[in-house]
Amino acid sequence: MNDSTIKKVSEKSAPKGTMGQTYLVSGQRVAMRLWENEPPQAKASDRRDYETVGYVIAGRAELTLEGQTIKLEAGDSWLVPAQAEHSYRILEPFTAVEATAPPAQVHGRDQARS
Repeated sequence: MNDSTIKKVSEKSAPKGTMGQTYLVSGQRVAMRLWENEPPQAKASDRRDYETVGYVIAGRAELTLEGQTIKLEAGDSWLVPAQAEHSYRILEPFTAVEATAPPAQVHGRDQARS
């Protein structure tokens, strides 16, 4: 039997993650999250167990992926493959929506690492 569950998540009441992300709707194989007005900063290099695609709503950032750097600005989208070493440098207040597969927040995949 096919899953016919309908979900709606309001950003106003959505749970927040420890790194500043807002968890939007999620399914069994994919999830969305929002990064809103993230201040300029450098985020440490990391590898994650999930694939990430994102879309920039506002602001500018740089994504370094396996030694290659690309600039991101409003209207750009990007891909970070699972297990790829990557880091972000936010250049000005940054708002973006990301989708992760499998869902980042399941089984502690999305926890900040020290």
